[in-house]
Amino acid sequence: MVESADPAVLTEGLTKRFGAFTAVDHVDLRVEAGELYGFLGPNGAGKSTTLRMLCGILEPTDGSGRVLGIDLRREPERIKAAIGYMSQRFSLYDDLSAAENLVFYAMVYGVPGRLRRERIDRMIQLADLVGREDTLAGQLSGGYRQRLALACALVHAPRLMFLDEPTAGVDPVSRRTFWELIRRLADSGVTVVVTTHYMDEAEHCDRLGFIYQGRLIAQGSPATIKAEAFGRPVFLVEAPEPPRAIDVLGDWSAVEEAVRYGALVRVVSAERGLTEAAVVERLRAAGIEASVRAVAPTIEDVFISFVDKERKVRLRRQLGAF
Repeated sequence: MVESADPAVLTEGLTKRFGAFTAVDHVDLRVEAGELYGFLGPNGAGKSTTLRMLCGILEPTDGSGRVLGIDLRREPERIKAAIGYMSQRFSLYDDLSAAENLVFYAMVYGVPGRLRRERIDRMIQLADLVGREDTLAGQLSGGYRQRLALACALVHAPRLMFLDEPTAGVDPVSRRTFWELIRRLADSGVTVVVTTHYMDEAEHCDRLGFIYQGRLIAQGSPATIKAEAFGRPVFLVEAPEPPRAIDVLGDWSAVEEAVRYGALVRVVSAERGLTEAAVVERLRAAGIEASVRAVAPTIEDVFISFVDKERKVRLRRQLGAF
């Protein structure tokens, strides 16, 4: 994606501290207009805190940023009116129908009366809620509740959407449907920033940011991160005794990780030049006959590798302090 002159989100050194604890640590973020940007990290990494600062809900401790050209420290209220925000626990009113929830949020967001009906009808179509308009929100399934929550956050037609772990607790089929909806939004020109700790969801995004312990440790498209930032082979090993194969490969300096993957062993290399033949020979030397094939790395492989490196760096720093 070609960078525009005016990104939807731009931060420099964005930081949030709660007392002595640093939740977000000098994050430099750029999200282009019309981009689907995935913000990935484990629970407690700082994803939600970052989003709340970008939404004008939390005031940064340090750093600066602009959202849709609006200074997030000087004019947070303008940001709130200009964006759509779906939190982890978006507040639907269970005793109102799907349509009544949409009417309520259209009024809250100040959608003019002459446009309100058209916007609500459009949101019902977008979220595939046709036929469920009169169903109470509290009686909708988890997947449909999420779609309704997204529709409520979109009813005022914002150019930028922030979604905070929108598929948490949703079944796999509903997750897939929800991501198809998010992709359609981005393709229509809406900028979407979504946080998740589900690594498989990252493949839907144009670009990714990996956050760990408050720091942004990698950014780029899924393909770029896997090819350039990671760039090491991954293998699947079929052996008669997977636990033995894991023991043999796990003790090898050429291997970063060897883990059970169903009936197979998934092997992440610690070096770029490791080959299938070398893995076969290593196992054969230990009396294990196995078949080995190279496979594409996943975003989960990459993220775990980055996190492991960060942990080792932090450990070395801590040991060096003594």
